[in-house]
Amino acid sequence: MNSDDSPRPDDGFLNGKLLIASPGIGDPRFDRSVILMCDHSAEHAMGIVLNKRVEGLRLPEVFEQLGVEITEDTVDRPVLLGGPVERQRGFVLHTNDFQTSDSTLPVTGDIALSSTKDALDAMASSTPPRRSLLALGYAGWGSGQLEDELAANAWLVADADEALVFSSDIEGKWQNALSILGISPEHLSGASGTA
Repeated sequence: MNSDDSPRPDDGFLNGKLLIASPGIGDPRFDRSVILMCDHSAEHAMGIVLNKRVEGLRLPEVFEQLGVEITEDTVDRPVLLGGPVERQRGFVLHTNDFQTSDSTLPVTGDIALSSTKDALDAMASSTPPRRSLLALGYAGWGSGQLEDELAANAWLVADADEALVFSSDIEGKWQNALSILGISPEHLSGASGTA
């Protein structure tokens, strides 16, 4: 490796990176998706889709269904569809000012993932994490699947940006994620593949 070659973070694993769907991804479940990669290893990959809503479901409804006490400070936000796997399971992405000792996974230096009721209680409290969102389900890949999709140019990779991850402009996240890379959507080809 030459000294001017860019090292691959975490030996090529994409923990804490954004996956941005290419126009020709070929999977309608991920059309125009932006995914925060939370866990990526040789065996598997797992991320949360940041720009798809669960239609007609908002945080206070989820809190009520799960018996989470709501305060007057509780923010009314949409719930995200984090991906097609385990849609009945909730995942909280939050800033690292909230942690549980054994069930919080660091994602980036500023963002972590928790999937316990404690995280929901914190979101609903008068002292919530600085930023947070709730997603139902996740995007998952088995060994080599994500690498194959990356080789086929199905995804663009960008550094995670806290402002984008937690932005309330859910519909604008795909275009805003592309702009992190300096790409305009109209300059992307609908065809994917390798040359």
